[in-house]
Amino acid sequence: MQPTPDFDPGKLAKSLLRRSRQGALATLMAGSGDPYCSLVNLASHPDGSPILLISRLALHTKNILADGRVSLMLDERAAGDPLEGARIMLSGRAEQAEDEKDLLQRRYLNAHPSAETFVTFKDFAFFRIIPAGTHLVAGFGRIVDLKPEQFLTDLAGAEELLAAEEGAVEHMNDDHRDAMSLYATKLLGAAAGDWRCVGCDPEGLDMQHGQTGLRLDFPERVTSGTALRKMLVRLVGEARAKSPDRPQ
Repeated sequence: MQPTPDFDPGKLAKSLLRRSRQGALATLMAGSGDPYCSLVNLASHPDGSPILLISRLALHTKNILADGRVSLMLDERAAGDPLEGARIMLSGRAEQAEDEKDLLQRRYLNAHPSAETFVTFKDFAFFRIIPAGTHLVAGFGRIVDLKPEQFLTDLAGAEELLAAEEGAVEHMNDDHRDAMSLYATKLLGAAAGDWRCVGCDPEGLDMQHGQTGLRLDFPERVTSGTALRKMLVRLVGEARAKSPDRPQ
């Protein structure tokens, strides 16, 4: 069976990477090479690649330091039969953060505020998984292998936006929680909640309520703080237009 015309595997894989807060991490046992799987919390880099905060005392970290090859399983935790929901198996290499440590820490703590204490522990470190590819399963006839360029976000030319991201996230959470609620409920069909911004990139905005993540895709790519502000205002207008109690 061929996928239906409206099936966009790259978009679905991107959404799972952005929305997932936990995943099953597979590493290779140091010495034997036997497979080892563990549950980990994660966040996403601006390009969508997964960020981990893990202890060097953990077996999976010892495995990574000996051999960085890993796989990461993410699924959308759909109600009912879990095998009916979409999932991806991402393969790649886990690398300890060096130059981007501050960026990885900020984005990870936005998604997992309770992990702030662990950042101060000497045995904990941030790792980023550099994807080599992913295997997407999204139902019968919807099984696709994707290359990194098909599911990661191109950050070329977006340096101004990335520099403005931290301030933009703080501004949205401090002054525009009403806008976040409109995005979640009117544009994405989510239930009302304490939605907050946890990140933005050229292709969209990431939101979170508790451990539930949402991805708001932009209709066009944005690469600067000014373009981001205009896009967010535009999307607020679209969300308000969908409100049934909008003044006539």
